[in-house]
Amino acid sequence: MWKRIAPAVGLFFLAPIVAEFLLGNLPVTMLIALTALAPMYGGAAVLIREIARRRALGWPGIVLLGLAFALAQEAFVTRSLFDPDYAGARPLDYGYLPALGIGAWWTVFVLSLHVVWSIVVPIALVEGLNARRADTPWLGRIGLAVTGVLFALGLVLAASYAGFYTPSPWQLAGAGAAVIALVVAALRSAARAERARAADGRPAPGPWTAGAAALVAGSVFWLGAMFIDVLDVVPGTVMALVYLALGAGTAATVVRWSRRAGWDARHRTALAAGALLVYAWHGFPQPPAVPVPPAVDLAGNTVLALGAVILAVAAVRRAGRAADARPAGPGAPPAPAVHAR
Repeated sequence: MWKRIAPAVGLFFLAPIVAEFLLGNLPVTMLIALTALAPMYGGAAVLIREIARRRALGWPGIVLLGLAFALAQEAFVTRSLFDPDYAGARPLDYGYLPALGIGAWWTVFVLSLHVVWSIVVPIALVEGLNARRADTPWLGRIGLAVTGVLFALGLVLAASYAGFYTPSPWQLAGAGAAVIALVVAALRSAARAERARAADGRPAPGPWTAGAAALVAGSVFWLGAMFIDVLDVVPGTVMALVYLALGAGTAATVVRWSRRAGWDARHRTALAAGALLVYAWHGFPQPPAVPVPPAVDLAGNTVLALGAVILAVAAVRRAGRAADARPAGPGAPPAPAVHAR
């Protein structure tokens, strides 16, 4: 039984480690926080992955479910989408949209980072490490039920630490409707993806080219955030559109590559590996939310960054070995649940 559920357990803990610790938001001295963070981040990642693989939703479904989770977290748990003084940072001031009561740039930024680094990257890496089982469920009914309970408890616990700001009823209703719409769209994504699939005879780029592209795109995303105080001469709504264009361009490139001959699990895993390395470097300049001595922070970031590099290389290699054992590319018959679309 342990061998069957081990990937799910690994994902359960990897998601919060990437989301908060590798990012540099929390120092290694706060690993005890995993008791609260793993149920929320890890529970979400495991549930999304299991639902997607059971229903053959593919990566579009995972992205949409990840966006639903990100929206639910930031609207109902941390409430950062609506709290004008969230964490004392005034995140809504830049590009504030009075009609919606949100900050344009902050909304795009925080939802994007959760979709990519809290959900998609951990799932892709753990599936790369377990590529031969990437298209099959890892949990049974009991495991799903336990994960669901842990996820719910994680949300409640996180909300209890998130402050006392209360969004307006219409804001909560709008966010709730958007979450439901995203879930419905995700559940219908499999049929649309099958209709949209079309083979491209050109060769796919090398896995490390894909990984490098993810590293560059992710670095641009985070460098913009790090220097937002300098870039705020640009209107927040314009910067939000720039970020949306970056995301759309990256997604379109990945979709185009994934339809080329030779695209396989190692490419998908390399994309996640490149994105993971963005957090590996970002952790060093990021001030931790919980103060620690600089030497401790540096040591922790170094260990986490080295671990990220080892994980990235191992996942791509494991995915490559699995890909070599079966046909690859859109012209071959890979399971629809894991075909990159």
